[in-house]
Amino acid sequence: MATLEDLGVSAFINILGALVFLILFAVLRIQPINDRVYFPKLYLAHKRAHDHSSRSAVRRFVNLNLCTYIRFLSWVPGALRMTETDLIHHAGLDSAVYLRIYTLGLKIFLPIAVVALLVLIPVNVSGGTLLDIRKEVVFSDIDKLSISNVSPGSNRFFIHLLMAYVFTFWTCFMLYKEYSNVAFMRLHFLASQKRCADQFTVIVRNIPHVSSHSTSETVDEFFRRNHPDHYLGQQAVYNANRYAKLVKKRERLQNWLDYYQLKFERHPDRRPTGRTGCLGFCGREVDQIDYYRARISELEKRMASERHKVLNDPKAIMPVSFVTFDSRWGAAVCAQTQQSKNPTQWLTDWAPEPRDVYWQNLAIPFFSLSIRRFLISVAVFALVFFYMIPIAFVQSLANLEGLEKVAPFLRPVIDVKVVKSFLQGFLPGLALKIFLYILPTVLMIMSKVEGYASLSSLERRTASKYYYFMLVNVFLGSIIAGTAFEQLSSFLHEPPTQIPRTIGVAIPMKATFFMTYIMVDGWAGIANEILRVKPLVIYHLKNMFIVKTERDREKAMDPGSIGLGENLPSLQLYFLLGLVYAVVTPILLPFIIIFFTFAFLVYRHQIINVYNQEYESAAAFWPQVHSRIIASLLISHVTLFGLLSTMKAAYSTPLLIFLPLLTIWFHKYCKSRFEPAFRKYPLEEAMEKDNMERASEPNLNLKSYLANAYLHPIFHLFEEADKEETVEVRIDKAQQQQQQHHHYRQEEETHVRSSSQYHEETHFRSTHETQYHDESHVRSSHYHEGIHVRSDTDSPSPSPPHFVYHYDIEP
Repeated sequence: MATLEDLGVSAFINILGALVFLILFAVLRIQPINDRVYFPKLYLAHKRAHDHSSRSAVRRFVNLNLCTYIRFLSWVPGALRMTETDLIHHAGLDSAVYLRIYTLGLKIFLPIAVVALLVLIPVNVSGGTLLDIRKEVVFSDIDKLSISNVSPGSNRFFIHLLMAYVFTFWTCFMLYKEYSNVAFMRLHFLASQKRCADQFTVIVRNIPHVSSHSTSETVDEFFRRNHPDHYLGQQAVYNANRYAKLVKKRERLQNWLDYYQLKFERHPDRRPTGRTGCLGFCGREVDQIDYYRARISELEKRMASERHKVLNDPKAIMPVSFVTFDSRWGAAVCAQTQQSKNPTQWLTDWAPEPRDVYWQNLAIPFFSLSIRRFLISVAVFALVFFYMIPIAFVQSLANLEGLEKVAPFLRPVIDVKVVKSFLQGFLPGLALKIFLYILPTVLMIMSKVEGYASLSSLERRTASKYYYFMLVNVFLGSIIAGTAFEQLSSFLHEPPTQIPRTIGVAIPMKATFFMTYIMVDGWAGIANEILRVKPLVIYHLKNMFIVKTERDREKAMDPGSIGLGENLPSLQLYFLLGLVYAVVTPILLPFIIIFFTFAFLVYRHQIINVYNQEYESAAAFWPQVHSRIIASLLISHVTLFGLLSTMKAAYSTPLLIFLPLLTIWFHKYCKSRFEPAFRKYPLEEAMEKDNMERASEPNLNLKSYLANAYLHPIFHLFEEADKEETVEVRIDKAQQQQQQHHHYRQEEETHVRSSSQYHEETHFRSTHETQYHDESHVRSSHYHEGIHVRSDTDSPSPSPPHFVYHYDIEP
């Protein structure tokens, strides 16, 4: 059990480490050579440019201005200077709302800490019950500040009960205000947001197969029939995952080729050579430049073959489509209603914004999604219990006194004062942090296997898995494992009726372990986040061996993102610890307050200068944040109820029953009051925005605006790979009919004869021209992948446009 001295050692090590990280950051960030590491977001936003002035070579790499070293904490006021409104414009609503989680933690725990320290600490200290049972359980001086030190059956528990009600009501009040504010911010953000493709687009999954019809034809006919007034067009989705893997492999080979060519340029008298086997230690010796050129050439042949397969295999078109509408109102109606009598077909939802789409998962058949998610659920369940083994080992380090009783032969090593303080005060938190390091990556891979179609969904699902893992392993696992080690002797020698009392007394004693964990993860860990050691090293390695141009230097930057999948569960663990231990062991609250304050400053700086968010979900993650803080409240009630029930508090314990009931009622009320703003888009708002747009831009060509919004990235790769081949790609969007018709005729006369897959004669027939609907009909004897070809001579009314777009691809 960690003592005050052990915690002092831990605090010294972590504070010293945090100061070292901050000093290194203050020095490294002002060096010109590191500018792209610590300010990449400003470079990407073109708010900062590389200095090409004729300065000396030394000044281009090292800052010789001594005044900037004196102002090493200038980043703190810089992080606070930007207003929240400016922050939303600069980094998006997701980033601004993420920071509000830290301020919410301060709003909740600062008043709670003041009241708890002034009221509960004196009550606990004056209890004295641990002195009476010191032979039965292991405890430290810190435990005297907890509820465990209050005598069983004491009337003092009414004070703890009152504080539990006060803390719960205050937390719910702050949650209500914050939920209301975030919901308003989201609606205002969506209302003031500029025109975006996702506002007019719906993703349709599990499209049924119709014989003698392509997927594009089936989608077109269905939406023409069921949404005749607002349907604009549709974009097919292609299974190009294999080609994308080949492209990534080629990029890796090209990087190695660039590296060896630069090496040869520096030493022209010596050709770089190496072995082709494992890690370069075995296999035949080859010229590295010739070797990688040959591998790239071979790979390009495979890429050409795969590209041809993607473009010509009808099976490459997936039963998924992005359907566009001529108004936000039409898209909202489609996205938020059931489309078919069969509820498993024609599943519609709002399309993610184009940069949020995770294209690889769109190729997963819909019927396999439920199977995948079931298997991943089983795998997560197994992983949670697998991790209990290292968690138990960590707890054995944290509870050396209990371990000495079981294994006396370790006593000579453990009794060394320095070793003992280090093991109990610092090592447990560090070991747990190391065990958790790789876990978010594993959980993200699992989420991808489940088949979610957007990056935001993947991060939210990863956050859900990680939260349950933190709850079971880090919180409950640490308490259970720690109790087992500490109280093993008591369990073996006391009557079974006394075991619940022993557990009830021992649970608050784990506060010392969580204090060490907060110092490692929340103090030193946050300081390491701002230093960015890994991106710093990788950037300079790339700059040394790969970078040849300014474009290469931009690619070498790694701005990263907030990482909601990892950071949200960690934040929710701090809320859980604070709410559970606010009544049980209030001395833990200052550690949490320091974390929220420090982390808020660091992440605000990173969001302004570093992170480049991959997508914008308009704070869609907030309902999860709210629900898990409510869950933390409920866990705190159950924990307190269990403790009081073991302490003979027969009069005060029953009064706790009303707390979880009131908390659940509050959660249901907030869910019905605010959550619809995060799940649905009001038709009233959509219609109002459509009317305003029509009034301000009466000549808006929405078809042209949506033309390439959801074009699969594979076709952009085709353009870069081979610009001489003409590829006909079906895109159900609109453009001006006369320009498209003229362009197609020119390309047809020039290229169709030389392309074997496009030798069939194609005819265009123009039948209607209206203000919002232009129609082109294409006849062809076959369907290529993504090429929508149909004849509608019997159509009685104007219909949405159907065009064949041409992409000229040159090498």
